[in-house]
Amino acid sequence: MEIKLEKIEFGTLRRSVIFLYGSEVAMRSLPFKREESAYVEERRKRDISSLVVLNRLPQKIYVQNFDSEKPSGETLENLRKAAAELQLMLAKEGVTSVAVTGEGVIPEEVVAFVEGLAMASYRFDKYKAKKDTLLEEIVVSSHILDPKSLEENVRLWRRINVLRDWVNEPVMYLNAPTFADMLKAEADKVAGVKCTVMGQKKIESLKMGGLLAVNRGSEDEARFVVLEYKPADRVNKKPMALVGKGVMYDTGGLNIKPEDYMTEMKSDMAGAATMASVVLAAAENGLPVWLKAYLPMTDNRPGKNAYAADDILRMYDGTTVEITNTDAEGRLILADAIAYADAEQPELIIDAATLTGAAVRALGDGAAAVMGQDAEGPMELLRIVGENVYERVAVLPFWKEYDELLKSEVADMINCNLEAKAGAITAGRFLAHFAHHPYIHIDIAGVAFYGKRRSFYGAGASGWGLRLLYAFFQMYGERK
Repeated sequence: MEIKLEKIEFGTLRRSVIFLYGSEVAMRSLPFKREESAYVEERRKRDISSLVVLNRLPQKIYVQNFDSEKPSGETLENLRKAAAELQLMLAKEGVTSVAVTGEGVIPEEVVAFVEGLAMASYRFDKYKAKKDTLLEEIVVSSHILDPKSLEENVRLWRRINVLRDWVNEPVMYLNAPTFADMLKAEADKVAGVKCTVMGQKKIESLKMGGLLAVNRGSEDEARFVVLEYKPADRVNKKPMALVGKGVMYDTGGLNIKPEDYMTEMKSDMAGAATMASVVLAAAENGLPVWLKAYLPMTDNRPGKNAYAADDILRMYDGTTVEITNTDAEGRLILADAIAYADAEQPELIIDAATLTGAAVRALGDGAAAVMGQDAEGPMELLRIVGENVYERVAVLPFWKEYDELLKSEVADMINCNLEAKAGAITAGRFLAHFAHHPYIHIDIAGVAFYGKRRSFYGAGASGWGLRLLYAFFQMYGERK
């Protein structure tokens, strides 16, 4: 999709046009006839969020009403959602090119609406013979919107769609070795990004007991990928460590998932895909923040010499872990990666993982569960940024007393609390054991993948988290 900023001459325009109407200032910018203006005003009085369609053959004019007086984050989210609904209408009408005028509204509102159109126009349809009609071009008219800012956002939206492609791809086409090679190729195209791929022998030499154990049931070798972006103008003297869960497919292992719980488990690598995308997006837009992503990758299968409950693993940092459930595999591969990252003395460790059903049961599909230790400032910044971009986080308690639920009689700790309580928190506490620097854990199990269409996120991989973390590091760089 091409998105560009240019001045629109409405008298000669033949494509469909979308006007944004949030206040009387915007209304004064609309080139409407008196009866058209009256009709729009009447509809707005009845429903301040209404979409008004005016037929001016051969073009259609869409007036998207919205309430600009609501809190900023809510206003912008409503615009994204409105754009997603309009995109469905445009698709049914076979429209591939539209113009959006942002005259009379603030730049952030224009960007949010275009963002909604761009994200809603994504489809994972490479295996479909009949494809949907989608927008191919969006022309934006706004004399106060900075072209550089729009270009930065367009690059971010494209990166989100690549992320969605990765997560949507079935494991039969995207296993750990293939994904590692893909990330290497992608990094080679982005200036300033270094990619290191560690194979099975290197992982064995590092004694990453968690990653190696989960990989024992697989036909495919494991991989451990490190992506680094270290700009010359970086504001942090130590790297920000981003750890992402890369379980390419999760059957549950010998504790195999029941009924239909295995469906959509190709998305269990969304954490790794997200953290890789954060590094690439930061580099593409030149954020002044030193980032390193640590991405352990394997699938979790019950075959070959699969690891089993009662096994005792020795992790990268020497901690011994008694296995109580092989379906709690994500925290095992993350623990090795966190310990590895921790040894490199980072300023902050953040992990993202589709980790627990408990987080989904607690929060549903509208927010991620977040926990942290020794990171009050970054946690608050993450919460604020989440409200602004509307990828919101819910902070759960993270008291050390929860560690009692992870005690083992035969090892340093168990990998999974089998009591039906505090499942998301104890998973986070397990990971925190391996971090000795400020640490934030983000459980994205409820938001990384949607079985049914959810507004501009669509169905399937949502790309949730990239806008959140990009904005976090953008603001982090500005605050330093």
